[in-house]
Amino acid sequence: MASRLENAVSPYLHSHAGNPVDWWPWGEEAFAEARRRDAPVMVSIGYATCHWCHVMARETFADAAVGQWLAERVVSVKVDREEHPEVDAAYMAAAGAFTEQLGWPLTVFVTPEGRAFYAATYLPPQPVQGMPSFRDVVDAVVTAWHERRDEVLQSAAGLQDALRAAGARPTSPLPPADELTAALARATAELAGHEDAAHGGFGGAPKFPVAPALLMLHGRGLEGDAGAAALAARTLAAIAASDLRDPVEGGFFRYATRRDWSEPHYERMLNDNALLLELAARLGDRATAAGVVEFLRDVMRVEGGFASGQDSESLIDGERNEGGYYALDAEGRTAQPAPPLDEKVLTAWNGLAVGALAVASRLLDEPGWAALAAEVADELVAAHVRHDDAGALRLVRASRAGRASTAAATLEDTGDLAVGLLELAITTGDERYAVTARAIVDACLDAGEAVGSPAALPGGGDPVLAAQGLATIDDVNEGSAPSGSAAIARAALLLHRLTAVDRYRAVAEALVAAQLPAALERPIAFGSTLQLASALAAPSRQLVVVAPDGAGADGPLVAHARAQQGDGMLALALPHARAAAWAAAGFELLEGRAPVEGRTAAYPCTDFVCRLPVTSVERLQTAGG
Repeated sequence: MASRLENAVSPYLHSHAGNPVDWWPWGEEAFAEARRRDAPVMVSIGYATCHWCHVMARETFADAAVGQWLAERVVSVKVDREEHPEVDAAYMAAAGAFTEQLGWPLTVFVTPEGRAFYAATYLPPQPVQGMPSFRDVVDAVVTAWHERRDEVLQSAAGLQDALRAAGARPTSPLPPADELTAALARATAELAGHEDAAHGGFGGAPKFPVAPALLMLHGRGLEGDAGAAALAARTLAAIAASDLRDPVEGGFFRYATRRDWSEPHYERMLNDNALLLELAARLGDRATAAGVVEFLRDVMRVEGGFASGQDSESLIDGERNEGGYYALDAEGRTAQPAPPLDEKVLTAWNGLAVGALAVASRLLDEPGWAALAAEVADELVAAHVRHDDAGALRLVRASRAGRASTAAATLEDTGDLAVGLLELAITTGDERYAVTARAIVDACLDAGEAVGSPAALPGGGDPVLAAQGLATIDDVNEGSAPSGSAAIARAALLLHRLTAVDRYRAVAEALVAAQLPAALERPIAFGSTLQLASALAAPSRQLVVVAPDGAGADGPLVAHARAQQGDGMLALALPHARAAAWAAAGFELLEGRAPVEGRTAAYPCTDFVCRLPVTSVERLQTAGG
């Protein structure tokens, strides 16, 4: 068999390079081969830390007889869902027409033109409890392809038309602030109604931490909803005290298989831990936040940033074991190899981590955490922010050990990296991070204007999906992390508060309005969109504190500013020289801000209408700042 995966950047693809299956990487070449052979394409999607992906690899794809048998029937394509989230989103949407049990490994059979006509998740080597075997499914698919071709093509075309229609829903403008606030109150009440009063969290098993929804609840609490604040705090406390949190290394596992948060699914993902770090910091839970930071720094740090995840499986005394490493105490772990990392550095998830570290540093007064964020941000900007031959800005989706993936960047890469850099700029006072973030967002907004959309990817998204007519299918579910549109909207809204440029707020409103109906119907799946809606419904409040140069950053006004939170709040404390640098770089919020009579001064503003500066916390609080 040809080994086309040997040089893959993705550790997941690389792990399949030695399979007897004739794997192709995602790309037009595989579909051209299918057209040449008049064969269906089997797209197999997974990721490196996925337990059931490992199981299927060992049971099925390591079998030489299966490999030869597949090569005679289909063109096999292996995809890392984290490297190609657009591909995963497109085929996951299609898979919903064939199975309710969505997840990974995902196996989708498509025509040479990329149209899905059957899908399944994990398939055993032999039939089990009504579940067909892998060979049975492939046989049925190939038989349908050769004997009922017209029926297959008609079904595939109908599904693709339905997916396109679903992605082209008309949108309305955001409702007025009072109506939006009332709708948010109803969404919050609905979430509260799903709380598991016995064990914390929402619903039954499997149970996920749903950090975006918890961040939204916390934000509503800052806007006056005491019940929402208490619900967020209760939920984090339950999760942090449960088996979902590793008591030795501090990180959180992906989800629990039982309602009481026991028997975790032991993979540890960067995006989950980044958002739970931010939540812990915003709730003032220093111990939980510190544990996650230690996990990121001591376990997940790799060349170029943070690894995307850590496997659930490892070797215990030479035997493969799922979760056994995590059952050991600190001393026991030193005698066993740690579960392997997926050392792929994802722009989006590293952006989340940079932003979370910056927020945690600011709120919990931990300067070392901001230093770690800056270290990672510098590596990301150096390796993942590029310019093409015409000078246009382009992002790298993923890299490993300094090698860049050819996968197209996504909206989440653009938005999450920009937000992370903006939060770091606010924490450190270094405007260079904000300048880079603005350039990233501007490139995205300019690309959107060119195609009549609020935002789009500079240079376009995945070219194979675009050729197949699937490029408009976006994964808007925010159960575990912000969607691409929510990430861009948050970055644009932060930029609006720093610049007063109306374009940024208009883009944020348009992106949130497009998802708001679905978000209000299923708030647990759209936490980031609802948090942005809350920010847009609130007055835009800004607080700038400027200290004399050389005065340090430990004064009462500076500490007050750094402790500020709220969906509608942006607070920035920095020395005079840095404030002047921000203003010179075009950030209007900092224009003319200076100490008063040699003393640190605070400038409280609402919707860019600023009151006279004050020089004490007491006077600031009297003025409502």
